[in-house]
Amino acid sequence: MTRTDGYLLDNRRAEAGERFDAFATLFDPTTFRHLEAFGIGPGWRCWEVGAGGTSVASWIAKKVGPTGRVLATDIDTTHLAAAARPPIEVRVHDVGAEEPPGEGFDLVHARLVLVHVPDRERALRSMIKALRPGGRLLIEDADPALQPLICPDEHGPAQQLANRLRQGFRTLLAERGADLSYGRRLPRLLREAGLRRVEADAYFPVTSPACAALESATVRHLRPDLVSAGLATDTDIDRHLANIATGDMDLATAPMISAWGRKG
Repeated sequence: MTRTDGYLLDNRRAEAGERFDAFATLFDPTTFRHLEAFGIGPGWRCWEVGAGGTSVASWIAKKVGPTGRVLATDIDTTHLAAAARPPIEVRVHDVGAEEPPGEGFDLVHARLVLVHVPDRERALRSMIKALRPGGRLLIEDADPALQPLICPDEHGPAQQLANRLRQGFRTLLAERGADLSYGRRLPRLLREAGLRRVEADAYFPVTSPACAALESATVRHLRPDLVSAGLATDTDIDRHLANIATGDMDLATAPMISAWGRKG
């Protein structure tokens, strides 16, 4: 992610690792499908922006092999340290505030990053600048405003509570500068930035164990913020966590929109 004093989901919190694991389970198949379609292979030079966890960087490393390069960056590389071996290089970097850490990349990828970056325009320009001519950019980001409910089927008190807490989460994100409708704009932004052959799709998981794990970790992570802002009580949060633990709730995520294009 990019550094901001208001960023809610700090990588240093204990729940961050749980969130990264859930993201990997939910979204890695979609990410890998797109990267496979690009023809990623031996010798490719790749920049994984705001990597967070290790799953994507490690998968890319296997594809590019010993002749390739994978630069994995984040403002906090705590969870990336285990992956720091050739061809993976781990580096502290703020994509929204610093110049790109090199140029000539065949692939630049960012997942669930730019929605939180205050200077998204600069970050996008930086990633495009880092590409070689003909290089590929894949941006994948959430659009919480497109589907704002954690329980789309709000049929009882447990689901109503879950959606109320999710509204609190969205309120906190918006107050900290997150763009809750960013994902839908990605295709247009990539075209306006000069990329060619722009395409996009979306993935919207509605219920799974990983959705439940992500929600539990997120709510535990945000408990102090929700309570201090008056958006929930500790009793609300305890009840919601107990409801999740029953395994009977259909918990969704915001749609993840993937957009990609090629540098001219």
